[in-house]
Amino acid sequence: MGMIIQRDFAEGCQLGIWLIRENYDELFSKVSLNEKEMNTLDNFRNHSRKIEWLSVRTLANEMAGRSVRLIYNAERKPFLEDNSYNISISHSHEFTSILLSKDRKVGIDLEYMSHRISGIADRFMNKSEKVTDDPAMIQYHLYIYWCAKEALYKINDKRDIHFKKDIIIDNFDPEEKGELTGTVKTGKGKERFTLNYFRLNNYTIVWSCK
Repeated sequence: MGMIIQRDFAEGCQLGIWLIRENYDELFSKVSLNEKEMNTLDNFRNHSRKIEWLSVRTLANEMAGRSVRLIYNAERKPFLEDNSYNISISHSHEFTSILLSKDRKVGIDLEYMSHRISGIADRFMNKSEKVTDDPAMIQYHLYIYWCAKEALYKINDKRDIHFKKDIIIDNFDPEEKGELTGTVKTGKGKERFTLNYFRLNNYTIVWSCK
């Protein structure tokens, strides 16, 4: 299928979402891999993991308009080898998403909504964070909270941050799409962030660009 969403924002961020409908050979034909990348790909035992890995690189190339190479640090935070963009990546089931910016910090999370989120909510929800009473919206509301925290975790380099204690999302009423705010506490102090979110079929997508 390919890229179904590509949006540029005034703050210098670019969002792309790829719907994976291609098979392995189709995706492989869209990328140019060096020896190290080929070894990484070959070492994946799970075929769906290979598809996912290839879709990320295909989408990154499409968004950058050229072939780019992804590398990861010790915390598994992604970077472009030539440092031409800051990048954040998320994938779930049949979707891959990327957020790019040349000069801003970025964080994105995309999740397929399953019923298990209610069972783990107490692991990431702070007592100050409130969930709607509407039964039809509870699951989606929780996923927005989770994705927002994941996006802020990524934008802060995935270091020594506790989802429940250190990332606090201001209370909001869930809509099909919207904006919310949150605070992240690190060893350097507290920092405020604005995030955007929307629902796509049975997926929640939240991102921040700062």
